Amino acid sequence: MKTKTILIALASVLVIASCGNKAETANDSTVKTETANGATTSTFKVWGNCEMCKETIESSLKVDGITKADWNVDSKIMTVTYDETKISLDQIQKNIASVGYDNEKYKGDDKAYENLAGCCQYDRK
Repeated sequence: MKTKTILIALASVLVIASCGNKAETANDSTVKTETANGATTSTFKVWGNCEMCKETIESSLKVDGITKADWNVDSKIMTVTYDETKISLDQIQKNIASVGYDNEKYKGDDKAYENLAGCCQYDRK
């Protein structure tokens, strides 16, 4: 009986610890922006799954004013460097949403999402 009580207590601690990690992950997904040498770099979460997603997401940002765009498949974090006099962070996030990918500010276009390859259709928020 004592062993059963200890196991239940241990399981409860593990569940509580697990919930704490999820909250930390959610807090990590906020937009961060820094400006240096006339260039602005922002990071934010973009939902997706694979290398094909990476190619589509990054291609949506091959526009005037953006000098670098890198989406990390594992962390789901987009890092983009741009000239704020030519393009805004809001427009950058709209560009990504227009090709079907949800980000922290905009839901991906439904029709574009439906046309993504099966491996690219992530669980939508």
